[in-house]
Amino acid sequence: MRLGLPARIFATLLMIFPGRVGDRMWRWWYQRLAKAKAWGDFGFMNYGFIDDDKPELTPDDEPDRLFIQLYHMNIRDVELNGKQVLEVGSGRGGGAHWIARTYSPESLTGLDYSSAAVKLCSKMYGRQKNLSFIEGNAMKLPFEDNSFDVVYNVESSHCYSDMSAFIGEAYRVLRPGGYFAWTDFRDESRMKHIRESFDATDFEIVKNADITTEVIAALDEISDDKQSRIEKGTGRIIRRSFETFAGVRGTPVYESFTKGELRYYRYLLRK
Repeated sequence: MRLGLPARIFATLLMIFPGRVGDRMWRWWYQRLAKAKAWGDFGFMNYGFIDDDKPELTPDDEPDRLFIQLYHMNIRDVELNGKQVLEVGSGRGGGAHWIARTYSPESLTGLDYSSAAVKLCSKMYGRQKNLSFIEGNAMKLPFEDNSFDVVYNVESSHCYSDMSAFIGEAYRVLRPGGYFAWTDFRDESRMKHIRESFDATDFEIVKNADITTEVIAALDEISDDKQSRIEKGTGRIIRRSFETFAGVRGTPVYESFTKGELRYYRYLLRK
């Protein structure tokens, strides 16, 4: 498979080959994203978020505001100061770096399935003393029971072949009273399965919301900048795949949001 394979075909193949095959295909994709020139040293790949609760940012963070606001929305109702925190699916690490600097957890561990992403994050953010990155599987977390006060997951779980296993693992590694902050997109049938999995683990649902409108607003505002970055960093053959993955206006992902075929959700749960 070549990187130029259109994202719609890639997604179709994932549906045909679920389970471990699908996991390996997503790992292949993210390994290449970590090395792609289109993102350079850019620390974020999420779709962004806009609402009235805007965090104060430093001048250095301001260019990444919309992406940071998705992280802020996801964890803003949880106390992180002095806590032991885990991000599952840390990607390019910008969110973990901002949280570690801003909310002063005792430790923040970013876990990602892609070894290339972990290497990139360690290179870009290795100087942050309370932040570390490791390679690992979200559905089989390499931690002891009751290891963390907070687990969070931002726009990553749609890649997991067994969402129930991931939710069970998040519950296992949390200490009693700990919080699981989750945000991602799904169609309604898959979201129903996720709600059932939350219930099966005895998580208490503290907050939940459909945030699709706020995510579309961010996609609209950042679309031109994303498209410009992709045009500068990719060849014509692979460009459409990157645009689709990034949710640029006019791509299948963006259209699925505007048509209501995909919805974006936020859940805060307590063990």
